[in-house]
Amino acid sequence: MSKQQPIKKKPVTTDIQGKMILLGTGTSVGVPAIGCGCPVCQGGDPKNQRSRASAILGLPEGNLLIDTSPDLRQQLLRERIGIVDSVIYTHEHTDHVMGFDDLRLFQFYLGHPVPIYCNQAVEKRLKDAFDYAFNGGSKTHRGATPEVDLHLIDTAPVDILGVTVVPIPLKHGPKFDVLGFRIGNVAYCTDVGEIPQSSWPLLEGLDTLILDALRPEPHVTHFSIDQAVEVSQQLKVKQTYFTHCACGVDYDTVNAALPEGIEVGYDGLQIELT
Repeated sequence: MSKQQPIKKKPVTTDIQGKMILLGTGTSVGVPAIGCGCPVCQGGDPKNQRSRASAILGLPEGNLLIDTSPDLRQQLLRERIGIVDSVIYTHEHTDHVMGFDDLRLFQFYLGHPVPIYCNQAVEKRLKDAFDYAFNGGSKTHRGATPEVDLHLIDTAPVDILGVTVVPIPLKHGPKFDVLGFRIGNVAYCTDVGEIPQSSWPLLEGLDTLILDALRPEPHVTHFSIDQAVEVSQQLKVKQTYFTHCACGVDYDTVNAALPEGIEVGYDGLQIELT
């Protein structure tokens, strides 16, 4: 009997070409946080309902996902996005990689493994946490594990799905490196507490910046609201949206105090790519 060939399925999906959607804009524990009695967590404002930080871009040749958050399944269902053509990772922390197993369906839709782009630290974390997808062991059936085509990246620009993605080296606290990404005149920089001097030129001339702003108070590994405002103004960005926000950030209260052209982002926010 001949081996059955895999069927390439046609996904049901919303067309997001030319847009970036912020899938999640919350800190590592999400908002509401478990057990928290603060007004933001208990208030029920939809703009304060923040899943873990992630984004997706509709590029000329498909959808590029930034990070696989633990909330990935719910995020894609909420936005009615049925296809991920490729994935790129900012760093290896749990809230940015642990939705990796949810990539399993896309190998059927694509007809081939999902291309993923990451640095060596993310590669190690994925292979440690999801060893069953990389150890080459026999599988009971196709789809039992994610099938991916892993590409290592560093700071060099990389062509993905018809565009050039420029990695931006950032500091997530004094000793931890992460990557932001620039696509055209839009940049995504989550989990950042410092921008190295050599990275500032990579952020010049932006139309839109998505930037980490954890809370009003200072933090050792994230920009505060005031620090993020200062970065946006120094770069003279036309429009900045804050992400990776904790429950200390009330959407209406903080937005009312921000300068023109700077806003708190929210889950489901759509941004035009330029």
